[in-house]
Amino acid sequence: MLPGLYMSQEQGKFHYRWFVLGDINGFFGLISDNLTLLSFLAGILIYGFGFPADVVYTKMFPGTAMGVLFGDLVYTWMAVRLAKKTGNHNVTAMPLGLDAPSTIGLALAVLGPCFLAMKQSGMPVHDAAMETWYIGMATMIFIGLFKVAFSFFGPWVQKVVPEAGLLGSLAGIGLALIGFIPLVDIFSLPVVGLISLGIIVYALIAHLKLPAKFPGVLAAVLVGTAIYYAMAPAGAMAQAYHASRLQLCFPIPTLDFVRGLKPALRYLPIAIPFGLLTVVGGINVTESARVAGDDFNTRDILLTEAIATLVAGVCGGVAQSTPYIGQPAYKHMGSRAGYTLLAGLFIGLGGIFGYLGAIVELIPQAVLAPILIFVALDIVVQAFHACPQRHAPAVAFAFFPTVARLLQIKLSDPTYVSAAAFQKLISTPGKTLPELLVIVALGNGFILTAMLWGACVAHLIDKELRRSGLYLLILAGLSFFGIVHSSMPNGDMYLPWHLAGLARQVPYQFAAAYAILGLALYAASMTPGGRESAAA
Repeated sequence: MLPGLYMSQEQGKFHYRWFVLGDINGFFGLISDNLTLLSFLAGILIYGFGFPADVVYTKMFPGTAMGVLFGDLVYTWMAVRLAKKTGNHNVTAMPLGLDAPSTIGLALAVLGPCFLAMKQSGMPVHDAAMETWYIGMATMIFIGLFKVAFSFFGPWVQKVVPEAGLLGSLAGIGLALIGFIPLVDIFSLPVVGLISLGIIVYALIAHLKLPAKFPGVLAAVLVGTAIYYAMAPAGAMAQAYHASRLQLCFPIPTLDFVRGLKPALRYLPIAIPFGLLTVVGGINVTESARVAGDDFNTRDILLTEAIATLVAGVCGGVAQSTPYIGQPAYKHMGSRAGYTLLAGLFIGLGGIFGYLGAIVELIPQAVLAPILIFVALDIVVQAFHACPQRHAPAVAFAFFPTVARLLQIKLSDPTYVSAAAFQKLISTPGKTLPELLVIVALGNGFILTAMLWGACVAHLIDKELRRSGLYLLILAGLSFFGIVHSSMPNGDMYLPWHLAGLARQVPYQFAAAYAILGLALYAASMTPGGRESAAA
């Protein structure tokens, strides 16, 4: 046996095998998640906004990768510590990587528009890119500090919010974002994507063994990529390749972010909600891991991801890290703690030596997408299995905000609808609020909305009318200031009296509706029927 594969207690009675064959599956699954998001980040900036590729690959990628390296190393250590403390041989480390909503959202709502605005002001392209980089770094610093402060409230939230809210919100993300969007990528290149998906379903969902017990994720990546390039002579290659040179780009901590602090302040209403989403998401995934058998300390999980985000920002990163949804999926792959160590080193070194940029553009998304489908299915199934059967409607109800978010993303894509046309659509008056404006409002703050909706319905099912009403009153307060249900397309928070037109009606009408229903539940709890239900 290789040295270091076991961790022993003093008496030598307990041995934790932290690296096993399943860690290979976990490794490829975790780096696939990160490579997919790096691919999205590079694609949005380089191909969507005309950002200089050298700034993305040599400035933004290394620091972003350093945050992932730091977080995964700490999570590896935490898994070993938990295994020794509990005597559990099957502890699986919490996966950490780039946060999907904010990586894509900040690129679309902060970095890209900032770059275009600076170019339009007459600044040279490279200078505009560098100034945008400084603002991106500063934004990460602000988000990191916010997450550090809120990490101490995580355990309390985990205790008071029912599992239907915590896990239901994740299941909605699994269904609509982690599952459906990659499904489109798969069928956009069906020969490649469907064969890769077939291997994933065969090996990881049906639990059928591949020849020589070959890891299913690795097989899907290798076979899918091979087919992709074999089809190249027939003109089937669907993505353009942008040359990425290998070069040493060590992400040395820098104070360059100071230059972006002041201009970054105006982007905080966009950035801070993304930080809040990862805090809530971190609480949820810690609960998910606990249900699967690994009881990590919620505060430690949140504090680690917060510091990892600060490390990324100080080193030049522009995307925040987060504990990944689907820790039980990695456990079902047979992973322990080795996969996070290997993934962290691979991503971190890739940022330093520059091979991340090359890999991002060489592996097609149709090959990476099936791995996300597996994770999505595992998340949805766990939510229904872990929660009491009577709470199944609450879990399902928590899906809806994420579906709204998916629709919002697609409808606001300038590829389909111009920004001016989108703004016109959400501003068209009628007898009711415009449908698209309602979709925008339901999609903004979707994770927090889903968690509160699921908790509210779960308490109502349990005849706890006052607790259910309390969640509605919380929603009333949050929606009034745009923390959830923001009427602004970019999800900005606001003081509602500063809004104009139909956008102003959303906070007043949504908050009033939540408040009235919440107070009605409080009143119902004092009726004979309400008291009898609570007693029963």
